[in-house]
Amino acid sequence: MDNNSFSEITPEIIRLAKMSEQAGVIDSELFTKYEVKRGLRDLNGKGVLAGLTNISDVKATEIVNGVSVPAHGRLIYRGYDVKDLVAGFTKEDRFGFEEVAYLLLFDKLPSQNELTDFRNLLSNYRTLPTSFVRDIIMKAPSKDMMNTLARSVLTLYSYDDKADDTSLPNVLRQCLQLISLFPLLCIYGYQAYSHYHDGNSLFIHQPQAELSTAENILHILRPDSKYTPLEARILDIALVLHMEHGGGNNSSFTTHVVTSSLTDTYSTIAAAIGSLKGPRHGGANIKVVQMFEDMKKEVSDWENEEEVGTYLKKLLHKEAFDHAGLIYGVGHAIYSKSDPRAVVFKSFVEKLSVEKGLQKEFALYSLVERLAPKIIEEERQMYKGVSVNVDFYSGFVYSMLGLPLELYTPIFAIARIAGWSAHRLEELANNGKIIRPAYKPIGEERSYIDMDKRS
Repeated sequence: MDNNSFSEITPEIIRLAKMSEQAGVIDSELFTKYEVKRGLRDLNGKGVLAGLTNISDVKATEIVNGVSVPAHGRLIYRGYDVKDLVAGFTKEDRFGFEEVAYLLLFDKLPSQNELTDFRNLLSNYRTLPTSFVRDIIMKAPSKDMMNTLARSVLTLYSYDDKADDTSLPNVLRQCLQLISLFPLLCIYGYQAYSHYHDGNSLFIHQPQAELSTAENILHILRPDSKYTPLEARILDIALVLHMEHGGGNNSSFTTHVVTSSLTDTYSTIAAAIGSLKGPRHGGANIKVVQMFEDMKKEVSDWENEEEVGTYLKKLLHKEAFDHAGLIYGVGHAIYSKSDPRAVVFKSFVEKLSVEKGLQKEFALYSLVERLAPKIIEEERQMYKGVSVNVDFYSGFVYSMLGLPLELYTPIFAIARIAGWSAHRLEELANNGKIIRPAYKPIGEERSYIDMDKRS
């Protein structure tokens, strides 16, 4: 097979794929008959209880007169409301990612000395093995940075003399190293692709020990390494809001599942990266930005509610943008009245839009935030309300920061590695059984058929 035919889908593959599809389809009525919780959710979309966690909590309902009703969403990290955490470190003019990572890993807010020591520890780990950038990242650069990130993480296994040691001290050491290295792996991977594929100049900046994670991201990414204090601050807040979201989200659950097999840390985190890459999980903010770019072209007056509303209805009717029938960034599997991450984010987003001279774009986002839930409720039968989610504003922030689309989901991973690390350590600390849910076989038993009698 030559390189030109490696990705080719031949007529034979198409024929076999149709056979595979026919073999894989299961009558949807059987899921109801056997009371299968598809996607580990009940008929109302509520997740099936599959485990316990002390790391974070996602609240979207409250009990009123003995009945569970939708409420404004809350995100809790180790017992602390994320709104209070963000308000606390921003009020005291600190970067929060390292502080909140400490909280997630060790179940306590660090003292000043503990935070300084922790930041120094992460800084010391922010060094890749000798020639890793040249021999691994620069070789065969991928157009998808999440695949590049996963490959780099798996390759780090080869440089670790204790790669398979699943004792808690060793796993903690590995997790801290990955938390430190994710920005380098993601951004260097992008720089390599941008250089070899798009012909852009190659910049490989070394991280600076005195900079926070958010500052280092901008320092490493930008050719001139320059950024404003507000840019670094809002990127830091984005990292804090994305770093954890309960044990039931797909990538954190993946972390628990794979960890339960007692495999190594690198394999576990690579699996979580694969989960986050999926457009149903970590790739949604890219779609939000692309949708708004199309909207700005199709809508002549961004302040006209009727014109913007007409475009949103076209989206739902599969008549605009990607014809998927979705308004991206609106709605969430758990939150209905509000996503606390979007609420926290919005005020900072407005400040950045002023600094960038993009107030009209921010006003358009605000208008869509107000109109979209009403239009969705009018056009669709909903068992719960909808509101904008964190992806609605994060994509806008990343575009204002000049981040390339290829790094939107990797930025999510740079944040979420802290949560994944906490979940891996929690699974190992509880020494649970391998996670193995049941699947009911529905096929009939058949007798073997000799070759000469097969059709």
